Amino acid sequence: MLKLSLKDKKLVESPIRKLIPYANIAKQNGVNVLHLNIGQPDIDSPVESMEIVKNNTLKLLPYGPSEGSISYREALCRYYKQNKINVTPENIIVTTGASEALAITLNCVCDPGDQIIIPEPFYANYSGFASAASIEIVPIKLFFEDNFKLPSSEDIESKITAKTKAILICNPSNPTGYLYTKQELEVLGKIALKNDVFIIVDEVYREFIHDDKQKHYSILEFEKIAKNSIMIDSVSKRYSLCGARVGCMVSKNKNLISTALKFAQLRLSPPTYALMASEAALNASKSYVAKVKKEYTLRRNVLIDAIKKIDGVKVSKPKGAFYCIAELPVENAENFSRWLLTDFSFENETAMFAPASGFYSTPGYGKNQIRIGFVLNTNKIIRAIKILEKGLSKYNNLR
Repeated sequence: MLKLSLKDKKLVESPIRKLIPYANIAKQNGVNVLHLNIGQPDIDSPVESMEIVKNNTLKLLPYGPSEGSISYREALCRYYKQNKINVTPENIIVTTGASEALAITLNCVCDPGDQIIIPEPFYANYSGFASAASIEIVPIKLFFEDNFKLPSSEDIESKITAKTKAILICNPSNPTGYLYTKQELEVLGKIALKNDVFIIVDEVYREFIHDDKQKHYSILEFEKIAKNSIMIDSVSKRYSLCGARVGCMVSKNKNLISTALKFAQLRLSPPTYALMASEAALNASKSYVAKVKKEYTLRRNVLIDAIKKIDGVKVSKPKGAFYCIAELPVENAENFSRWLLTDFSFENETAMFAPASGFYSTPGYGKNQIRIGFVLNTNKIIRAIKILEKGLSKYNNLR
């Protein structure tokens, strides 16, 4: 019998996508499904991005530089400078989305059997990237009751071993919406320096901060830890360009960048049209991102207010990104989320959520939680939460 790689045993289904077959069946049966399971923005991409692809005069799509075109990397540098991040094009490797940036980064800094420390819950695909590279995740448990803030530096350092190569966080966080403070980043930086490990920060949601009193700090703003720091970024969420699949890894560590370039050369080059659309987005009006940010903040407020009215449901209040974690009065949120798709509808509609247990690496954690993405307009969000309320009432009456 033909045998497959043992990596298959460690890869798990995405909690964001694993229930999609049930959603598809519901749709085939005429039920409208409101998708709050996936971070797919419904806001239009910048007009400039669409126009440059539609109206270009290219007669050939040649290979580009493996690290991304110089014009795009220069545009990124100008964007980052506006956010107090001073980098050069030589500090940037353009990738096929933030996903490839993370995969390349982990392969650059880790060997099979090495460890990375990640606060949990964390973006589910981090687990997949680690498994694909034969890396072990060492989780730091964060608590719903504390709104998922970091534990003490002593607790974090206690996780470090001789095999530890990096600490990985998402700021602001997917799936919790937690925004790391300047002090917390400084603490992580000191730990990285002291223990000679990298600190990798996924900053794809950097623009979406929901309180004017709060501020996003990039890991690349801290010059003392420049050699240890790696930033992951993407245009997917900021400009509603998920399908473009354009991201980047950014670091001032020359050895890391030269190694990353070798991995980038393996896949030849980023896609031409996608780079054009992404560069046009970076040059779009500043009002575009401001309007998008305002819209997500409105959606967050509507969502939180609606959920708080449901008996027995608790919800975290995200400071950034466009997700929150809700605790439900059920034993198993995945079973309930599947039931919403297979056995329930309210006025011929149902809602899809992501079971939060898939965002933890520790078995049993997050079993009664779901991640909700506020990526639909406010009317649809209100409708989805009404469906959640009606569904919980019926589901618990059946038990």
